Amino acid sequence: MTTHTPSSRQDTQTTPRIAIIGSGFAGIGMAIQLRRMGIDTFTIYEAADSLGGTWRDNAYPGAACDVPSHLYSFSFEPNPNWTRTYAPQREILDYLRHCAHKYDVERNIRYRSRVSAARFDAASSVWMIEIEREGVLHTVEADLLIAANGPLSRPALPAIDGLERFKGARFHSARWDHDYAFDGKRVAVIGTGASAIQFVPMIQPRVAQLAVFQRTAPWIMPRRDRAIGARTRWVYRHVPLARRLARAAIYWQLESRALGFIVDRRLLNAPMKFARNYLAHKVKDPALRAKLTPDHVLGCKRVLLSSHYFPAISQPNVELVTEPIREVVADGIVTADGAYRTFDAIVCGTGFQVNDVDAPFRVTGLNGADLGLAWRRDGPEAYLGTSVAGFPNFFIIVGPNTGLGHNSMIYMIESQVRYIADCIDALRRRRARTMDVRPEVQRAFNARLQAQLAHTVWTSGCRSYYQTMNGKVTSLWPGFTFTFRRRTRRVRERDYEFGR
Repeated sequence: MTTHTPSSRQDTQTTPRIAIIGSGFAGIGMAIQLRRMGIDTFTIYEAADSLGGTWRDNAYPGAACDVPSHLYSFSFEPNPNWTRTYAPQREILDYLRHCAHKYDVERNIRYRSRVSAARFDAASSVWMIEIEREGVLHTVEADLLIAANGPLSRPALPAIDGLERFKGARFHSARWDHDYAFDGKRVAVIGTGASAIQFVPMIQPRVAQLAVFQRTAPWIMPRRDRAIGARTRWVYRHVPLARRLARAAIYWQLESRALGFIVDRRLLNAPMKFARNYLAHKVKDPALRAKLTPDHVLGCKRVLLSSHYFPAISQPNVELVTEPIREVVADGIVTADGAYRTFDAIVCGTGFQVNDVDAPFRVTGLNGADLGLAWRRDGPEAYLGTSVAGFPNFFIIVGPNTGLGHNSMIYMIESQVRYIADCIDALRRRRARTMDVRPEVQRAFNARLQAQLAHTVWTSGCRSYYQTMNGKVTSLWPGFTFTFRRRTRRVRERDYEFGR
């Protein structure tokens, strides 16, 4: 084990040592902001051997964004060269690499460095961070710790009896086995979420038989994707105003969808009718159509976009199974009705661990406070999704209640990045060493948050990954994104306790 020693107190006030965990949009965005502030004393710790986060890991066939390309990018670094309305995974990953290179932050990334634990040392006011690198445990010190690894970094395997006993190929969509040959195989897909509806149409033509195991039918809208021609890309490159107007139009179009989610559910009647008509148009078999018809209000679960899923699921070599899975055996799956189906491969499109789980790594704050224990007990909670009482100089990007069901997460990430930057400036202004959000401020904020959520579509009765097991919504922001931007524009210093 190796340990790096801290610098002097004067150094930490002027050039704080900052540890950023993760190199996806959140980590790269934070690093770029620090560089623009003239701070170079930061390190990004990345467990993988390359940057990219979600867009590195989710490389399954058909992977693409469900937010239009020109909004799914940093506001300060528009990309006029997107080739499609909805960018495919590879283009998004290339865009992130471009940003890291252009703003010279990749040299601050330490790859193959998995953070396993972090402990705040009150005596020295520093974070002691344990990092596993090539089988060796290192301890580094940082004045500020920023968790930017996001909620979609830990794949969730379904809790199904016997899954580990399956002898064929088995993998999660976020750990796609690109060497596996699907041609002529019998394949089971567990889950019908955002990933599955993208890769199912891609593998369906190749396999002999495909069984899709569905627990709840999602709402699916057509994905109006098209190629962006060379002429349009030329305009976006040479006429910045056109690019800005396109981005603004997309933003406000998506933002308007929140009206039905948070203001008046009656506004959802028209889009629900449209979605049902779309389903009826694409799926002619009434029995299959009944299985694919949602039983919850639009938006209560994530609304999915696909123009290819319904045609794929209607093909003769596909079976949609809605009977619950009883167990997985060595060569197949047994459902609750006793039906036994054999498979060569099982692909889990079952999403990520978001709620009712530990913190992404062990985080210990003042007086031995355990963040993971608190989150398992009460559900993930923070102040503005960014600060947690009892954990000084610890910030989260895409923390509790910052997720969205209607707009671009990059907008939220930029809001949090700017807020954290202002927190750093507040430390400088006060010549303080630490800042810790006041417990009563965090409690009051989350009480208001949950009161707002009680009137939204996300608490209308369905079960989703937005909620903990006891029904508490801890993933989503219960309002408009511009409201979050306004709340995070400047830090209210009275909300924090500062220490020297």
